[in-house]
Amino acid sequence: MHLKLGWLYPTLMGTYGDRGNVICLEKRAQWRDIEVEIVALDQEAPLEAWSDIDLIVGGGAQDRQQEIVMRDLQGAKAAKFKSLIEDGVPGVFTCGSPQLLGKYYEPAVGQRIEGLGILDLVSKHPGFDAKRCIGNVAFEITANPLADDLAKKLGSKPVALGFENHGGRTYLGDVQPLGKVLTGYGNNGEDGWEGAFHKMAIATYAHGPLLPKNPFIADWLLEKALERKYDKTVEFSALDDQLATDARETMFNRLNLTELNTSA
Repeated sequence: MHLKLGWLYPTLMGTYGDRGNVICLEKRAQWRDIEVEIVALDQEAPLEAWSDIDLIVGGGAQDRQQEIVMRDLQGAKAAKFKSLIEDGVPGVFTCGSPQLLGKYYEPAVGQRIEGLGILDLVSKHPGFDAKRCIGNVAFEITANPLADDLAKKLGSKPVALGFENHGGRTYLGDVQPLGKVLTGYGNNGEDGWEGAFHKMAIATYAHGPLLPKNPFIADWLLEKALERKYDKTVEFSALDDQLATDARETMFNRLNLTELNTSA
């Protein structure tokens, strides 16, 4: 089996180490004898590069880099990107990427950056005097079908761990939140929600990177990508994730949380 993974603007939107999500997906696929072709979807990529994408990953960026990306991600490229999401292509989008997928982002300085409007959310920076949202974050995944699928796989409520570092605050409209914050700030530090979920797209402020810290999410993305491409049910057998499990247990203890999930 083969998957074509589209990586959104890896140079411009790679500020916070979220390339680890790409590496995690690639390795967990290869360990199961699934070939992964990684395609950079950036300024140099022709429109044809957006065709037949099976899985999408987007990372975070500074405000200036986001402006550059949005100037390029227009017209036919934007239309193709929207169609991928609406057609149910799985993806994970971290920090700056969800802001671009939303309606707009208002930076602390400068003009509003218009988004693609794929997700019904807006993001605003409250100004440089406002405290940044920094620290470990844990949240119970509540968005479906993701939450139900993971609960079945794990045998318990799915809880994700990550690290957040964002000045912007995100506010949801008519879109599912990804999860309920257990500790940390989440989207805005006010309403108790973290991230967003639409079709098969995961939007989150959780770095870490997210997928190595929560390998069961990586497996869900791969399974859904394969099911969509090959039109058959895919259910992976477990990998040896003891290192990830130990790291998660340590973090749960540090955060004084009793929930613990494995990738089994």
